[in-house]
Amino acid sequence: MSGRLTRWTVYVLIAIGFAVACVFLSNWQFERNETRAAQIELVEQNYDADAVPLADIIGEDGMLDPSDEWHPVILQGEYLPDEQLLVRNRPHGGTSAFEVLVPFRDVDGRVFIVDRGWVPPGDGDAPDSVPAPPSGEVEVTVRLRPGEQLPASGRGAPDGQVPTIHLPSIAQTVGGDVITGAYGRVMTEEPAGDGALGGFDSPTDDPGPHLSYAIQWILFALMGFIFIGYIIRTEIVKHREEVEGIPAPIRKPRRKDHDADVEDELLDVR
Repeated sequence: MSGRLTRWTVYVLIAIGFAVACVFLSNWQFERNETRAAQIELVEQNYDADAVPLADIIGEDGMLDPSDEWHPVILQGEYLPDEQLLVRNRPHGGTSAFEVLVPFRDVDGRVFIVDRGWVPPGDGDAPDSVPAPPSGEVEVTVRLRPGEQLPASGRGAPDGQVPTIHLPSIAQTVGGDVITGAYGRVMTEEPAGDGALGGFDSPTDDPGPHLSYAIQWILFALMGFIFIGYIIRTEIVKHREEVEGIPAPIRKPRRKDHDADVEDELLDVR
């Protein structure tokens, strides 16, 4: 008896450990679902909002409040085409494209990085051609985006290119007072530049599978206890049968159908 109790205790402990892991994973999925819901709400709030001057959102510290991500802002000034950079390995058009970053000197004297769009890869390590930005005084409307991290792999890029939109690193290669808290994805340019670059897709409003995954982990935890309970019950029933000497049920031979017997007799006569 003590051996069975020990074994059952181990079973229950395994079920509890499995349930704890399932609860942890379920909470993680619930948190991811909440994060995704907040991202969707932010896009719905800011994506099509009225554009405002850059200084109304990006203050002197150059930082972007997370609640202002995707908000359109208006830049007035001029592009600095001689300091253009290309961002490598960007997923556009079913290929690893290049995004075109051009610094923009705003009327307030600060330099803001504008992502004008993307171009397909060329035969070598660079695109075959890149449309030039408009020259002279320009009014550009962009949507604000936070900068990116440096690649964890430590990979670099050839001259004139960068592996990610890491604004502090870009600021080291661009002259002037560069804003490092945000960059902008272009919406409109007046006047327009030469040629056309690939545009950006709108962010998806798909909430993802996180909520369903969270519920599934809870069900897995319950199923673990049900399975352990079934095993223990099976062992109890089996032990009771052994103690009471209950023989295994004997299967009775199946009787042949009467009509089939008659047909067999007729065949034998023939």
